[in-house]
Amino acid sequence: MTPREKLLALREELRQTFLERGELIDGALAALLSAQNLLIIGPPGTAKSMLADELCRRIEGAGYFQWLLTRFTAPEELFGAVSLKGLEQDDYRRVTTRKLPEAHIAFLDEVFKANSSILNSILTVINERRFHNGQHVRDVPLITLFGASNELPEDDELTALYDRFLLRFVVDYIQEDYHFLRMLEAPPREAGVRITLEELNGMQREADAEPVPGHVHRAMAEVRRQLGKKQIVASDRRYRQSVALMKAHSYLAGDAQVTEQSLLFLENVLWREPSERADVSSTIREIVLGYEKEAQELLFQAREIQEYVRRPWETEDLRSNALIEGHTKLRNILARLEQLIEKASDSDRPVARVEGMRDEIQTLQKRLLEDL
Repeated sequence: MTPREKLLALREELRQTFLERGELIDGALAALLSAQNLLIIGPPGTAKSMLADELCRRIEGAGYFQWLLTRFTAPEELFGAVSLKGLEQDDYRRVTTRKLPEAHIAFLDEVFKANSSILNSILTVINERRFHNGQHVRDVPLITLFGASNELPEDDELTALYDRFLLRFVVDYIQEDYHFLRMLEAPPREAGVRITLEELNGMQREADAEPVPGHVHRAMAEVRRQLGKKQIVASDRRYRQSVALMKAHSYLAGDAQVTEQSLLFLENVLWREPSERADVSSTIREIVLGYEKEAQELLFQAREIQEYVRRPWETEDLRSNALIEGHTKLRNILARLEQLIEKASDSDRPVARVEGMRDEIQTLQKRLLEDL
């Protein structure tokens, strides 16, 4: 089994364990592949920490650090106690063994509850992937920081930390009854597929090598422009980091290059308030899938033309004229559809649904020709 096959098998196992969390699981895996951070917002008991813990247990060789933050959290809880030996040498450094500076994956619950000094230290770690320890500055192996919170931050001093979470998901309790029953009846699962840290590093390199065609960049610019008209503004850094995220998402999908379909995943990236998510989603979908809407409208026009032509006519001449008019209009509609399909294909957009609409209109045209 190749590393990617293992990753997809792991993805499926997680989906069977964490019901109604498919998009969040894809986000967590994409965050690992792109070395980005992920924030989960939701009430207690929605398996936020369990997912991060389970994911890390499946990566052999990865250090994992988990902690619940409060306003009373002390620096040594996250970064380690001060080294007495270091103090003897006038070096105020910490013993970081099994603490955040040595973790590959970290989960911080109630991440916005800590005091300012803690938050600033966390910001340096996830910003620069570096830790200032006494007289030395060391690189940290952190790949992804999972943060969780019951609510969005309100203080301005938390804005910088909040912005460092590229992916943002809002979760709730299980909604569907049959999923709830499956959760109650499910036996404890033993860990199945495991991935080594070396395999993960290899997949990160493969994902980063995914080509990004120019039309995808142009589509991103259009998304930014349209969201700006709705006063939904994301930082340049967020858009730049989104490219790496789309590469990871494309890698998960098994695509040879990034397609505009991966832009749809940015509905978990470009909002600041949950109330903006619907607008972000509809804007991206209109840009990526708007051609399907236009094709659907052309199909409705074709059906109306068929009804018009097949209505009862007073004379055979009127009927013949209607048939000729209908055939001409259907031919123009088909030409427009072909242009849509060609444009969508050039942009690597899915065309199967539009091709199905074209086939239906061709059938309508054939029937009219038979009546001529």
